[in-house]
Amino acid sequence: MALNATIHKAELSVSDMDRHYYATHALTLARHPSETEERLMVRLLAFALYADERLEFGKGISDEDEPALWRKAYTDEIELWIELGQPDEARIRKACGRARQVVVFTYGGRAADIWWDKAGNALTRNDNLSVLDIDEASVRALASLCDRGMRLQCLIQDGEVQLIAGDTTLAIRPRARMGEYAVA
Repeated sequence: MALNATIHKAELSVSDMDRHYYATHALTLARHPSETEERLMVRLLAFALYADERLEFGKGISDEDEPALWRKAYTDEIELWIELGQPDEARIRKACGRARQVVVFTYGGRAADIWWDKAGNALTRNDNLSVLDIDEASVRALASLCDRGMRLQCLIQDGEVQLIAGDTTLAIRPRARMGEYAVA
């Protein structure tokens, strides 16, 4: 018997002073049985950092042809492709060929460092790729906010993210391994 996805609802208010983007999003996140709370919350963080009315969650782990998140133009051209974790180098090359901008969010501490040491040199050939790292402590703190119903405020200024849930405030600063945190 196949396990079903766990549904998480999030009301995410984004105030991004860097991009002058201000909006509230009612999000439904399906957590695949094999997906960790850490990955789910990194997906939510990635959404906050690149929030847009056309940004959507992909089918995720269950579909290898779609990213974790993507934004398409009205012409169906892929403007932004966002991957999480330590994706295969061939998958990243394919994404760079299909999308105008590709962003990979690494997390997981030492495992992410090992992946970067192995793949980093080959990935530098992709001009439309940015690789951002979320440190292990931030990912653990993010996971502690995971709930089936979340109300989050996200303030972004000077590349730093303040994520507020009730009485808890997290400060997260993605580190650029390659490229930079910039939205096209």
